[in-house]
Amino acid sequence: MYLSNITLYNSFKSKKVIKVIAGIQNTNMYHIAQIASAANLANASYLDISANVKIVKFLKSFSSLPLCISSIDPIDIYNCISAGADLVEIGNYDTFYNNGIYINSCQLIQLVKEIKYLIGNIDICVTIPYHLNLVEQIILAQNLKDLGVNILQTEGVFINSLSKKMPRLTNSLSSSLISTYFLSNYVDIPVITSSEVTSFSASVAMQYGAYGIGIGSAIKNNSSVIHMVNCINEVKYSMYINSLMKHDNFNKTECCFTIKNNKK
Repeated sequence: MYLSNITLYNSFKSKKVIKVIAGIQNTNMYHIAQIASAANLANASYLDISANVKIVKFLKSFSSLPLCISSIDPIDIYNCISAGADLVEIGNYDTFYNNGIYINSCQLIQLVKEIKYLIGNIDICVTIPYHLNLVEQIILAQNLKDLGVNILQTEGVFINSLSKKMPRLTNSLSSSLISTYFLSNYVDIPVITSSEVTSFSASVAMQYGAYGIGIGSAIKNNSSVIHMVNCINEVKYSMYINSLMKHDNFNKTECCFTIKNNKK
């Protein structure tokens, strides 16, 4: 794993990353300040915001967390990096999807090349489009690694062909978790699970190989900073319990192995 930002490197090394998402279309400074304050108080790993220079400068004036700007516009990304953003995410394809446009692997690779040319060694996260089949997702992820992409993110979008009785949450999250499982097994790049993540699903994501999760909708609808902090802490606790369970299972396995081998 390589990350040029030392703060991000330490967060990802722990495999307990929490990315707090303010929203790519959220330009309400008061609301963004609430989310940023909650993320700071809960010791989140980093903030994900719209690629807006004013927002970057505003948050840099009081928040100590690394800032990730999300966009597919190379010029907006370049300007935000110049303003002090720490990390770039190429993703949030919702505006494309809403217009019936689905970005393909070749287009995404070309976009990454263009952005890397503009920003140099700044860390880059790329969201793997959900509409690609799993083989295409893995091949794309491997190509992105070769280009120097540092982090992958999974996404999930409502699938209309599924039963109308099945909640949107289930559809969206299932897609993201399946991608997390396969990408983490076939590509040696940290994976962030996003899309409708809750305290329960955060634990599942970690079991599926995620280095961390992106949490947005679960906190944006809360009315106060305290409620937002509690929501983030619930996710952190879920991830902590998951790490303890992994440790306990390892110890139990090791113990049983030792006992069996000591029997005469």
